[in-house]
Amino acid sequence: MAEVLFYHLTESRLEEALPDLLEKCLARGWRVVVQTLTEERRDALDHHLWTFRDDAFIAHGTDADGSGALQPILLTVDAAQAANDPQCRFLVEGAEPASLEGYVRGVYLFDGHDEAQLSSARARWTIEKNAGHQVTYWQQTDDRRWVKKA
Repeated sequence: MAEVLFYHLTESRLEEALPDLLEKCLARGWRVVVQTLTEERRDALDHHLWTFRDDAFIAHGTDADGSGALQPILLTVDAAQAANDPQCRFLVEGAEPASLEGYVRGVYLFDGHDEAQLSSARARWTIEKNAGHQVTYWQQTDDRRWVKKA
């Protein structure tokens, strides 16, 4: 069973929180897939991960590049197993996986100011818990740190 983390963004945007979390996965030696709802969102994150910091970038590719199997991080709109054989799957802004079976970790990142994303996260919590996954809920503090709430 996978460890499934729910990250409730209350103080920062996805673009601010995602790079740090991805870097932590890479430091563990994990390959990662990030699933978005739309190609537009995928492409915006693709651009952002190359430019989010002046002194660094996060090596990655998209499912549109045709080189998915080679990527340490693959951005996709596809809910199925990713071509890069990842250990961790990020699901952003309400994206839903076909399954989290076979993953070490699943991570849901959702905007606490978006009612649709909150509802989706609540529903996914129940689904993942009922599937037998170990679920935890993390919320941001005012200083943008993560605190485990459940």
